[in-house]
Amino acid sequence: MFFRNVKSAAEFTLYCKSPLFLQSSHNLGNVRLQLRNSFHNSRRGVRRPISEPNPLDVLQIDSSPLHAKSLFKPFIFTVGVTTLSLAGCVIWEYENLRSHATSFLKRPGAWLNSHQKRFNAQARSEPGPIKTWWSSLKESEKVFYPILAANVLVFGAWRVRALQPYMIKYFCSNPSGRAKCLPMILSTFSHYSTLHLAANMYVLYSFMPAAVTSLGKEQFVAMYLSAGVVSSFASFLYKVLLNQPGLSLGASGAIMSVLSYVCMQYPETKLSIIFLPMYTFAAGAAIKVIMSIDLAGVILGWKFFDHAAHLGGALFGMAWCFWGNSHIWGNRDKFLQYYHNLRKDSR
Repeated sequence: MFFRNVKSAAEFTLYCKSPLFLQSSHNLGNVRLQLRNSFHNSRRGVRRPISEPNPLDVLQIDSSPLHAKSLFKPFIFTVGVTTLSLAGCVIWEYENLRSHATSFLKRPGAWLNSHQKRFNAQARSEPGPIKTWWSSLKESEKVFYPILAANVLVFGAWRVRALQPYMIKYFCSNPSGRAKCLPMILSTFSHYSTLHLAANMYVLYSFMPAAVTSLGKEQFVAMYLSAGVVSSFASFLYKVLLNQPGLSLGASGAIMSVLSYVCMQYPETKLSIIFLPMYTFAAGAAIKVIMSIDLAGVILGWKFFDHAAHLGGALFGMAWCFWGNSHIWGNRDKFLQYYHNLRKDSR
């Protein structure tokens, strides 16, 4: 149906919210961020002088012991971002519906006249290529490409050497960092590796049509943003419990919510391996395998991927499928009435 060429459960685990470095500091010193920056290592001549060390190899990340009280602000931030995301997307939906309703409630003569003027304007000047391309996109693609653009923009910022200290501070979630809260949502749009970015965006693009069709674009954006900060908080919670400070970045926590939502909403849908389309398996079974792998990673302490963030995102997607869609988004009428009255009184 929606996703014939989606990767297998084993391959999905590669699209993680990857921790850049996880290491306990035995002497309460600093944790060193070790990143390889291969694109600065190209040889420009036969005899190359000794270059200065790569800043990414020597940046020091302040680390401190993790305590349960350090989770208070991140928890409040998680609740706040989730609430604002839901409220903002409800208002977005309201304004879209109001705009469509207003256009149909106009007098027929005025409505026809406006469309006649629009037709004449289009006849005089052809729309540009960007407008034509945007008009040809599906509803899900109109949501996907802005998310892709944000991720690519942040990916490009990682390549600017002068910005790298700020990228580490604000675009990597770190429970022991000086900036704890804001990176919890910004890291959802942050990728340092090209493969990491490409894999995450491919999975998101594959599952987004089904999710947007089921939820609508406004509710989808609300779920996606909420899942991003919830998955970051799940990562914080795991690191604090084990007292393992470290950095994480990537959209995989939010993407796991989309993946788990779709697999729970359409459990009998057949998925296939991208290079082996002859082998298919049910979506409901696939998400169980993926979550089992992440649960094993949490229990066994695997550190290559941020399995806690994966589990947090997947559980949020399942909760939204079985409860949030009907009990939170479905009960938005009171807020809509309040916003409607507020908007009417402000005129």
